[in-house]
Amino acid sequence: MNFTSYDSLRALSNAVLLLIDKGDIDQALQLIHDFVERIFTEPLCTSQIFGSKTLDDLCQRVGKANLAEVKREIADVMPSQQGLPVFVYIVTKLQKSGGHTRVIEDFIKARSDAQHVILSTELGGRSDSDYLAKGLTKQANIVFEQAPKANYQQRLTWLQGRLLKIQPKRIYLFNHHQDSVAVAAIQPEMGLDAYFYHHGDHHLCLGVYLSHLKHIDPHPMGYHHCRDELGVESIYVPLTVEDKGARPDNPFLADRLLTTCTAARSNKIEIPYFVSYLDLVPQILKATGGKHIHIGRLTPWALYRIRRGLKRHGIQPQRFVYIPWVPSVWRALQEHQVDLYIASFPYGGGVTLIEALGAGIPVALHRHIFSRVLSGIDLAYPDAFSWREPEELLNYCASVTADDLKVAGKAGRAQFEQFHSSEHLDCFLNDTDYSSPTPHVLSANFSVEADEWGLWMERQLSLRRLISRAAYRAYRRFRRLL
Repeated sequence: MNFTSYDSLRALSNAVLLLIDKGDIDQALQLIHDFVERIFTEPLCTSQIFGSKTLDDLCQRVGKANLAEVKREIADVMPSQQGLPVFVYIVTKLQKSGGHTRVIEDFIKARSDAQHVILSTELGGRSDSDYLAKGLTKQANIVFEQAPKANYQQRLTWLQGRLLKIQPKRIYLFNHHQDSVAVAAIQPEMGLDAYFYHHGDHHLCLGVYLSHLKHIDPHPMGYHHCRDELGVESIYVPLTVEDKGARPDNPFLADRLLTTCTAARSNKIEIPYFVSYLDLVPQILKATGGKHIHIGRLTPWALYRIRRGLKRHGIQPQRFVYIPWVPSVWRALQEHQVDLYIASFPYGGGVTLIEALGAGIPVALHRHIFSRVLSGIDLAYPDAFSWREPEELLNYCASVTADDLKVAGKAGRAQFEQFHSSEHLDCFLNDTDYSSPTPHVLSANFSVEADEWGLWMERQLSLRRLISRAAYRAYRRFRRLL
């Protein structure tokens, strides 16, 4: 069956229902997975489509059909729950640089006296075994289990079986966007206390409309959007990061030159957009005369473009510092005496931004041309500097003073202490009388630039037309040669 041939949700739905009736659970799950992957990997759909009741319902139907057989197989071996309470985290894949991995670690730290089981469907590729061996799984109260290297139905059968046997006190769903297995697994008839953590919040993500799971949003933008636009009742649990201390009392601009930093992997910055991070870095260095530190793995092509730009602007290569990975962005910002954290764009990173705030580092945020969620300006302190056109950022970097930076750094630290310290998460997870902080009013600085957005979209479509025509001409030449 050609899984990419369904160009409408109705056609997909009919095909999945037919497969369920035939008992072909594996192909039904794969069909949903591939359909979602086509959408969330399309840049033009970014921050436009967030969830689908139809797709979530299809996942649930598939899971319900599969669960009947699973329950028959394990009916006689279900143990009674004894000993420590068990908390389960369902993931698609774990890797050391993933933001949701950090959140899971914080969840576990808040309940150090409980047993924690991480179940991974591995539909996003194999998890980072080195990271797991050296980190999470070294702790006695953490168990990491990977789905078998098998088809989609066998992974679903494994996951549902593990949930029934473990009988966890609570489950947290941290699935990737397209993980149909994870979203199909938890059925209402299981009677499980389950939560959906909405971290895949800027693309279509399976699980958004699971009504039998409590919905968690980790930032103000998502909280307001889910409630006001998607009609989903949600709980606001702010992103939290372990407090590693405020910025030492060292002067900003110690050598009178600005040190900037951005922390992000290629999946957040190597994205088609009207302004390119790769082209802007050399311009920032030219404007400041200082240095820029990039933390996070980039592709060889991205590094080539940055270094080509440095050469074009006559900038010494050593003024761009590339660090593929650090154990703590917080510590790295302080150790390198960063003066200004330039948040990644076009996709912002929530956890790294929180680390910068907590570390007392001033931030510069990009106002995305059409997405408040991707901007992240509502996570920062109210008067944080934000920019849309490159000239705004360049002028700010060239003119900001040490006093400006000092004030901004203290404001960021205060924001962290009010909303993002570990106390909020500890209270929520440990069932104390938790009163979720109310997200502050969304920033008035953000607006959708409809004209710019439309122009950019047209450029993207025009580029695709040119590429398509060029590919067709090449194909015709190849045919003539044959």
